[in-house]
Amino acid sequence: MQWLRRFLLLSVMVLPCAAQTAALAPTGTLRAAFLGDNPVLGRVDAKTGAVTGPVADLVKELARRMGVPYTLIPAAGARDIINRLQAHTADLGFMAYNAGRAADVDFSAPWLLMPNSYIVRGDSPLQKVEDADATGVHIVAVKNDTQDVYLSAHLKNNRVDTVATMPALEEIESMLLGGKIDAFAANRQRLMEAAARFPKLRVLSDNYFVAGQAVALAKGDADRLGALNKMLGEVLATGLVKTSIERAGLLGVDAAAPLGR
Repeated sequence: MQWLRRFLLLSVMVLPCAAQTAALAPTGTLRAAFLGDNPVLGRVDAKTGAVTGPVADLVKELARRMGVPYTLIPAAGARDIINRLQAHTADLGFMAYNAGRAADVDFSAPWLLMPNSYIVRGDSPLQKVEDADATGVHIVAVKNDTQDVYLSAHLKNNRVDTVATMPALEEIESMLLGGKIDAFAANRQRLMEAAARFPKLRVLSDNYFVAGQAVALAKGDADRLGALNKMLGEVLATGLVKTSIERAGLLGVDAAAPLGR
């Protein structure tokens, strides 16, 4: 009878893992798409294609807990991720929550907090983010990205213009120094990288918004979302995400608190 008790105990332990695996990795491989040009999430080696950073570390740990292999998919943008989730060619999608995206996919609780600010010319009169909310200040962001969505809803005295895709850092420098724009809106990590390369630019000292990076799933399965939130909370409680952020050298980025804490 002792062997039977051991078997039953092992079965009880294995069943939740098997259920999570079936829910979150139905093909037997955990397929995770992320914004490939967002340094807060991860960096893609141009030569090898290897991905490092918080997304890589988090997906590796989720897959380990589920007992499955994983693959990381650098996506061209949020719409690319959403399309992959809806077509079931990706299981998880890493991007910031916003209400427009939530109409198409379900989002987990946040796992990483990403501050957003402006980069300006070094001699710009803009000192704080509130200074940009004034008539005549030309603000630019990437269309439908977190910054565009937030600023379009919250600027009171100004508006944000958009570009179709994220410009190269050299192009941002050119637009600012050439007087085409007064401020470019993006996440602080990306802006700090630009300022480090171009000494005639600077990043404002405060943030207009701290975005919650979350994990998206194909819409409509509460059990899958519950399983994902449970696992994310367990991983966040270990400090893995915080350690990953520090190892990647990210600036101003922080791990979110586990759901309910």
